[in-house]
Amino acid sequence: MINKKFNFKHIHLGSLVEQRVQEKELHLSFLCRSFNCNGKQITDMYESETMNTEILLIWSKILQYDFFRIYSEHLILYSPQTRVSIKDSDHSSLKKKEGGFRKNIYTRGIIEFILESLENGEKSHTEIIQEYGIPPSTLNKWLDKYKKI
Repeated sequence: MINKKFNFKHIHLGSLVEQRVQEKELHLSFLCRSFNCNGKQITDMYESETMNTEILLIWSKILQYDFFRIYSEHLILYSPQTRVSIKDSDHSSLKKKEGGFRKNIYTRGIIEFILESLENGEKSHTEIIQEYGIPPSTLNKWLDKYKKI
């Protein structure tokens, strides 16, 4: 759905919804019935940079695409990592985290996005590590695992 050159820093939901509508080849009359609105209101949604979450949920269901994931990926890429200090948390929660399985927070799309920006020379190793907060060891593992042959 999202092209490889997608900029997660600037999200324009309306254009993404419109792109998906075109891919699914849905008719305007069907969309108007689904939203109980007219064609102008649908066009206005396409032009809108943001949307009400209830409306976005309906779009996600109709278009069979999780538009909320785009925001999750944005948070992974652009939100600062939080550090837990021993003072701020109790010891029992730390023990659970130490022995537990840590879920991979990076989706395949994010990994490809980052590696492509590195490969195209848009960003250096250092810039990626600093801007996205990705540990150097993780970036090196991605390079080994996903490098194009």
